[in-house]
Parts: sequence; structure tokens; C-alpha cells
Amino acid sequence: MAAESETFMALGLLDESSRGVSGTPRVLVLIASVLEKSLQKNEKLLTTSRRKDAITIFHGSRSPTLSIRQYIERVFKYSRCSASCFVVAYIYINKFLQQTDAFLTSLNAHRLLITGIMVAAKFLDDECYDNAYYARIGGVSTAEMNRMEMKFLFNLDFRLHVTAEVFMNCCLKLENESGKYQNGQADPSLWPRRRPARQR
Repeated sequence: MAAESETFMALGLLDESSRGVSGTPRVLVLIASVLEKSLQKNEKLLTTSRRKDAITIFHGSRSPTLSIRQYIERVFKYSRCSASCFVVAYIYINKFLQQTDAFLTSLNAHRLLITGIMVAAKFLDDECYDNAYYARIGGVSTAEMNRMEMKFLFNLDFRLHVTAEVFMNCCLKLENESGKYQNGQADPSLWPRRRPARQR
């Protein structure tokens, strides 16, 4: 129990002490780094292999100007949702990508993030803004936000509960990544991956 508390505190999930200069909890910086590495790897794979990505409602026509980290910091600042919502959103996004056989790329990452964070906030937090507010934060229309939420929920089969064990394992993996990112050697096993194609 003490080890869990130390991990949560180190990631900025329990208090303000591990927030950086910008006031962003450390866990958000780690999630942003993992997602950035993942989309770079996926885009390189798609380019070199000439494979086609599964196009979903989350794909934009062009990449947003904000980096993943800037986008996460923006959502955190204006949504005022708990840092735990970002960990749970990260878990949801992994599940979504597995269900749809899609790759995380610069064309879908931001929309998946705003949707995952909003769904997590509605499920976890006592108070939460509505879809129209999240749409403004995320830079999409309210109608688009509503459609993305429904698609996201159906792909997750409305299974939003994340066990304490899954949450803790995700936090531990993120904590382990902190040293590896500083040394430039992140663990690829933490990147969101595609599930092997289903046999039809």
C-alpha cells in the first residue's frame, strides 16, 4: 500500500508536489511522451510498409498544430478534471485501438484524447463539464463530440470500469518509463499497439 502511495505521489496523482513548472502533473507528461513516441513509430510503419490505417470517425483531414503534450496540458487546464482521468483515458484509448485495429497517428490522437478524457471524467469525477464545453476545449464541434463519444463507448462495449490493479499496473509502467525517456530508451511494450488481426 505504501509503495502504491509513493508511485501515485511521484506521478502527481495525490497532490501538487510532483507538478512541474507549468503545474502539470508528471503523469500527464509521461502519457504525452508515450503517445508521441507511439504515433511517430506508427506513422513510420505505415509509411515504410505502405499499409493502410483503419479510418475512423476520429481521423481528421490534417494534423493539429498543437503537440500531444500541449494538447494534454490545455485539456487539463480548462477541464479541471482529475489527473487520474488521463490515466484511465490512456487505458481506454489502448482498448479502443485494439477493438478497431487502428493505429494511433497524428490524425486521430487528439480526437481520441479529448473523447477518452471526457468519458473518463464523466465516469470518475463527481463534477464534470458537458460535451459542448469539452468540444470547445478540444477544437471540435459539439455534434462531432457527441458522435465521437458514442462511437468510443460502443467500441468499448460501455465497459468503463478500470480495476485498481489495471490502474496501478499502468501507473507503474509509466513510472518505469520516466527514467527510460530521460535516457532516450523508452520501452516499446508500453506503446499502444494493435491487436493481431482477427481471423474471419
